[in-house]
Formats: sequence, C-alpha cells, structure tokens
Amino acid sequence: MIEFLLDTYSQASPYLQLVQQVKQGLRTGLIEPGDQLPTVRDVAECLAINPNTVLKAYRHLETEGLVEGRPGVGTFVRRSVAGPSLVGQKELRRDLVAWLGRARTVGLDQEDVIALIQTTMRATFNHEKREQIA
Repeated sequence: MIEFLLDTYSQASPYLQLVQQVKQGLRTGLIEPGDQLPTVRDVAECLAINPNTVLKAYRHLETEGLVEGRPGVGTFVRRSVAGPSLVGQKELRRDLVAWLGRARTVGLDQEDVIALIQTTMRATFNHEKREQIA
C-alpha cells in the first residue's frame, strides 16, 4: 500500500502532492490496478491535514479515471499509467539506490542530489530535443 508523505518546502499544494504520489506509484509499479488506497481518515490523521484535502486529491484522481470510490468500502486503483518501460525500472531502481548511496558517501545531502539530478535531466532532455529538431 502507498504511504503518503508531504514536503512542507514544496510549492505544490498538499492535495497535488498526494495526486503526484499516486501517479508516481502507478508509473513505477508500486501500486497497481485493484490496489486499495489508504482511507481518507487514515491519510488525514497520518499527515495531520484536513480530510477534505485528501478527498480533493482522490476526487481529482477519480476524474482522471485512475481510481474509483466504492461507498463504504474505499478507494481503489482502476488503471495504471505505467508504460512499457516498467519492466526495466527494477534494475534502474537498484542502480539508483547504489548511486544515491555513493552520493551520500561523498557528502551530498538531499538538496544537493535533487539539484544534480534536475540540472542533469534538463541538460540531457533539452539536448535530445535539440537533436530531434535538427
């Protein structure tokens, strides 16, 4: 089952963070169709947020057709957003965990890692876009 976390430094609202985490879980195969999301009450209590925030996130996901609420039973995943790359993600995740371990060993903190990854992704994906245009 997915475990939600809120980043108090994020510019995204709490409800959007919940939506993003469900989508990331679906994209990476951590949650799959048929899985039940935590109850609104459990999420609200665990994160110390208003239950309406959780309801808003679940409704947003329902509107996108990703989950469905079953009255008196809970909220269940209807479909995945994982692509064909899901098969290769297990090995990549293992490599990433090892890389993150090395990053911590050389003294990088979470913000350093995020900055390094984001700048490298921008450079890599922008380079690919330029090659496609040329």
